[in-house]
Amino acid sequence: MKIAFIGLGNMGAPMARNLIAAGHEVTGFDLAAQPEGIEMAPTAAAACTGADVAITMLPNGAILQSVADEIIPVLPRGAVFLDCSTVDVDSARAVAAQAAAAGLGALDAPVSGGIGGAEAGTLTFMVGGGDAAFATAAPLFEVMGQKAVHCGPSGNGQAAKICNNMILGVTMIATCEAFALADKLGLDRQKMYDVVSTSSGYSWTMNAYTPAPGVGAKSPADNGYKPGFAAELMLKDLGLSQTAAAAVDADTPMGERALELYRQYVEEEGGRGMDFSAMLPRFESRGRG
Repeated sequence: MKIAFIGLGNMGAPMARNLIAAGHEVTGFDLAAQPEGIEMAPTAAAACTGADVAITMLPNGAILQSVADEIIPVLPRGAVFLDCSTVDVDSARAVAAQAAAAGLGALDAPVSGGIGGAEAGTLTFMVGGGDAAFATAAPLFEVMGQKAVHCGPSGNGQAAKICNNMILGVTMIATCEAFALADKLGLDRQKMYDVVSTSSGYSWTMNAYTPAPGVGAKSPADNGYKPGFAAELMLKDLGLSQTAAAAVDADTPMGERALELYRQYVEEEGGRGMDFSAMLPRFESRGRG
């Protein structure tokens, strides 16, 4: 396919390279990044002219809507606007409606799997939008990821992502709290891991992304908490979850508390630029007061 890829940062660039490696014709645009191996256009509109699929990977809903205003008029009727950003549900649905009015297919398809998954082509896509657009994009999902779940109409991909990451944020906090408590109780971290990872406390954060260095799965904790998924991105996603919860009157006290803790860590305690699992050294250094 002829693909435009808008937003070539830490996630977008490896996703685009995987598409190129699979034989697709990719033209990119980014305001700052100039990644090697990707043909770049001078504007987003230029990248999208004549494209079969336009893929976006952008920081927030406001930027997504601004880019949509630029590229939707130049995409040919029948093309697919595939947004892989993580944004608010309302922005996703507004862009989908705008695309549909222009005769385009539209998909909101945020991802899970982080930079490593983008590089390895093992992302999971949570997809909202129509059946025809999903069928068009399916071969691209197979190149960039290991799984794509069609979650329903436009906006439902974003809904799935924020629900998933609310669970992830809450669970990571609980896992880090438990390691810090084990330390103070004199319980060896490896012994705790050996018990919890095979007992009722097992979780993805414990078993696959262990936040304690030298214990369990190899993770950012073993690399000085250099981000695989940055704490500020978790803060963003938890903020989206609570915005959505307020909009639909959902009671999410754990999600709300996780948002408060990540906001404190990122904005007041030097957590910006650290992996979201660096909550463990944060809890290690604190008492109950």
